[in-house]
Amino acid sequence: MKITKYMFQEEGLHRFLGTLEARIMEVFWVSKELSIKQMHHQLNEESPCSINTIMTVMNRLYDKGLLHKHTEGRGRTKLTHFKAASTKEQFLAVQTKNVTRGLIEEFGDLMVTHMVDAIDETDPNLIQTLETKLQELKRRNR
Repeated sequence: MKITKYMFQEEGLHRFLGTLEARIMEVFWVSKELSIKQMHHQLNEESPCSINTIMTVMNRLYDKGLLHKHTEGRGRTKLTHFKAASTKEQFLAVQTKNVTRGLIEEFGDLMVTHMVDAIDETDPNLIQTLETKLQELKRRNR
């Protein structure tokens, strides 16, 4: 479930997902399973959208590994249900780790310096979290 496109200028989920992808995933993260038709009904309450567009996006999210799907029945009774492959928290943990790892691999010391500066500027309390993580890492590596 690695997202290959990261949009720095966006915020929240939109850094990793397009607008409709994010809307669909938000629905799945609070629902168990939904068919394309059920998703269409839910999203149409907010703003109209083509069922074909929703079907395409849901299948792309499946291809990306963000959704699981299973099909029941055959022929005219065939029905496919989708569900989230992970929780929102798991998704964000994996994606932020991938972004952080990529920045560190590419920019090393510069990334670490800017990360510490950014922590100090935005939430100085996170410095304690960083110190705790560094102490744990040092203990493990002894």
